[in-house]
Amino acid sequence: MTRIVILAGEGEYESDRTMAGVADELRRQLPGVVVDYRTANPLGDMPAFPASSFGDLTLLREADVLVVYTRFRILPHEEMEELERYLERGGPVVGLRTSTHAFHYEAGSDWADWNDGFGRDVLGTPWISHHGHASHTIVTRPADVQHPILDGVDQHFEVRSWLYHTELSKPCSVLLRGEPVDPECPPIPGAVAWTTEHNGGRVFYTSLGHPEDFDVPPFRRLLRNGISWCADRTRGA
Repeated sequence: MTRIVILAGEGEYESDRTMAGVADELRRQLPGVVVDYRTANPLGDMPAFPASSFGDLTLLREADVLVVYTRFRILPHEEMEELERYLERGGPVVGLRTSTHAFHYEAGSDWADWNDGFGRDVLGTPWISHHGHASHTIVTRPADVQHPILDGVDQHFEVRSWLYHTELSKPCSVLLRGEPVDPECPPIPGAVAWTTEHNGGRVFYTSLGHPEDFDVPPFRRLLRNGISWCADRTRGA
């Protein structure tokens, strides 16, 4: 049995709704999978940045994959301890879009380093900026890149997500690249999906994840493949 924990909580991209659909899809399509799906309470983040909670996260002690799509969370100390424990044991992680800035602790907090550190040290990029809300992105799969996560993923597709600026902060294997369309700043094409490791555990990150992206079959296939790969349910490395 494979246990997947999904933590969905941000106030812009409706991840509580979109990731609920992903959880249902995983249950239907991956035999032997148990999905524990959690949303943050309260869900809103900006501008007040309220403290929130996902509830008892001791379930991470038995988790095989952690999927994170959160933004600017301030969680109780005991929940952060469970997240830290999971990462220290090399638990696999899948991160989407705003998970590069998943936390928002005040300076001096025991967890302030996670504000940038989770994106930089675990996922492979800190949060920087983006090309503007009116833009969108053309995604391209480099011809020389082969990986189980890309099985069934189109060579080219278009998504509503405005392209994030990324700066790979650790060794990463880039799977997909993006080019901004109608950007509101000088265009800088960059990576939109990659794999890396943290404490020996598999990590998959994609900066895609706008609600409309979930209606794009290549993106849904990419995400399902990425979760399967992190759970070591695909062939190959």
